Amino acid sequence: MDPHSIVIVSLHTPKEKVWGELLAINPSGITVRGIDLNSFDHFIRQINQPDGERMGLPTIFFPMNRVERVALDEPSGAIPSMDELFARKLGRSLAEYLAQFA
Repeated sequence: MDPHSIVIVSLHTPKEKVWGELLAINPSGITVRGIDLNSFDHFIRQINQPDGERMGLPTIFFPMNRVERVALDEPSGAIPSMDELFARKLGRSLAEYLAQFA
């Protein structure tokens, strides 16, 4: 996986999944600019509000001992990727959206 790939990171202790842009991965851990997957719909609603403010994603480091799995966010048959859902609802990909905060 390359930096700037859109990924889903599965973690344990506590169990959670984070969706976002991969910034770095090395033996000590993984750095992602993203959100808890359970917050995805809420995040989309906030951005889509007419008076919604520019809202970025937090940059988070997870030590490798918490990382269970890292998966590319890609479609599976007829099931779209999270990035495709994001683009359908907002009219641009996550990478395009995050570029405004660079």
